[in-house]
Amino acid sequence: MWHSGRVAVSDGERAVGGWIWNENVQPFLFLLAHYVGYDFDGTDWQAVELGLEATDDEHLDRWYSYPFVGLNHHVDVHLAKAVGGDEVSVRVTGTSDPELLLRADTLMAAFAIGPVP
Repeated sequence: MWHSGRVAVSDGERAVGGWIWNENVQPFLFLLAHYVGYDFDGTDWQAVELGLEATDDEHLDRWYSYPFVGLNHHVDVHLAKAVGGDEVSVRVTGTSDPELLLRADTLMAAFAIGPVP
């Protein structure tokens, strides 16, 4: 598993990635969606929850991707569970907006600390 930090994707696009605890995936996605301007609801969560079941963070072809198309931004959230662990690897791609990347990175750092009460 890799640690939080910016990763170059292309000249006009950047990505940020890291990991969070499995029980923090839903609150992470709800907050990230808020910053993107996307209305992430229960139906979205059901799709992500189902999509995460067969993921494996050690194999890029077994990651699950979900698009957030908001009013001001469009990002793709890539997720994969750690086999045998409680961690979920996360990568947010699709934007060059430095403020949004910083927010995504900050959320990952916060949700890697421990479960949200």
